[in-house]
Amino acid sequence: MARPSLVPREVFFTKGVGKHRNRLQSFELALRHAGIEKGNLVRISSILPPKCKILPRTRGLERLHPGEITYVVLAEASTDEPSRLVGAGIGLAQPSSGDQYGYISEHHGFGMTEQKLGDFVEDMAATMLATTLGIEFDPDVAYDERKEIYKMSGKIVSTRATVQTAEGDKNGLWTTVVAAAVMIL
Repeated sequence: MARPSLVPREVFFTKGVGKHRNRLQSFELALRHAGIEKGNLVRISSILPPKCKILPRTRGLERLHPGEITYVVLAEASTDEPSRLVGAGIGLAQPSSGDQYGYISEHHGFGMTEQKLGDFVEDMAATMLATTLGIEFDPDVAYDERKEIYKMSGKIVSTRATVQTAEGDKNGLWTTVVAAAVMIL
């Protein structure tokens, strides 16, 4: 008897922020803002399957069903400290060959601007893919320079980031941010 395939055929990216006096409810509100609160989320690691199609967020959300087991690469962070900057980001690096797998990275933390966090997660995903593909580079060189090397190799077709940042609520409510790569089987 053949087992069902659990290899995702499509993926979409989403993000959200929520604020509430309870941490769990702020997380729920962040998931609602991201549009993925109706699924039973299962966290997975960081491989973009070969031939996996990237969908726009709206089309991806249309494919989800309430109660469905939903596989996600999820970054989340929360704070109840007023004005503390909190961030969650997902990076993606796609190989030029559709038969090769790609990488998705996630990071969450405090004090990073949206731009810095976006560059960081994009860099992590691209670096993981570059090492897998045997692209030679100096890891101490700035990401902008390495990005050019990656693209000139012809082995990495694109990179991107989905990032959500927010400042902690001034009245001390829990502030939660999420960023996710959502897999569609």
